[in-house]
Parts: sequence; structure tokens; C-alpha cells
Amino acid sequence: MNQINNSESTTAQTRKLHELADYQTGSIVSRTLLDRPVGNVTFFAFDQGQRLSEHTAPFDALVNVIDGEAEITIAGQPFIVKAGEIIIMPANQPHAVKAIKRFKMLLTMIRG
Repeated sequence: MNQINNSESTTAQTRKLHELADYQTGSIVSRTLLDRPVGNVTFFAFDQGQRLSEHTAPFDALVNVIDGEAEITIAGQPFIVKAGEIIIMPANQPHAVKAIKRFKMLLTMIRG
């Protein structure tokens, strides 16, 4: 996974969400937009076939798919999530992510 400049300025600015990171062949690119004690917001770009293996997190997370299509498995149940759709990954439930097609997502994790 490639991390891109995660020390973003918090000055007010507008950005095109789908342009925050480009796809990279055979890779997952991530860019941390906000990292605070109460939670973080991270942008991801997955090349087709890339995946995050099953894991758990102690906090709820909201996935907003910006482009493409992913299979997100939560507690053994697969969900196909497409551009414009969201899914909540509940705390302490195993989940995995696989790019069916290249896809971009915004992950918002709330700590607490």
C-alpha cells in the first residue's frame, strides 16, 4: 500500500474527491486527509483485484465508494458496493475489501 502525503493542511479548500489520488497498477494507494483523536478520514484507490485481507477494527467505519466497484465482506457476508453507495463496517466485526473493478473510496473511522 502506498501512502501519499498524509500531513495535509487543514486550511479551508475545495478538492475534487475522485482526484485525491490516482490509481497505480497492482497497488492500493492511500491518502490520510484528517487524523484526529476522535477519528480519521482516509482516501483509497485500489487497482482491480487488489484486496485488504480480513481484519477487525475497534471502531465503526463508514465506506463511501467514489468510483468503481468493490466487494466488502463483513462478518462473512459479502456486499457489492458501487460508486455513489455507502456501507457501515461495525466495530469489532471482521471485514475484508476486494476491488472487483478499480475503485476509490473514502473511509471515515470514528473512535469512540
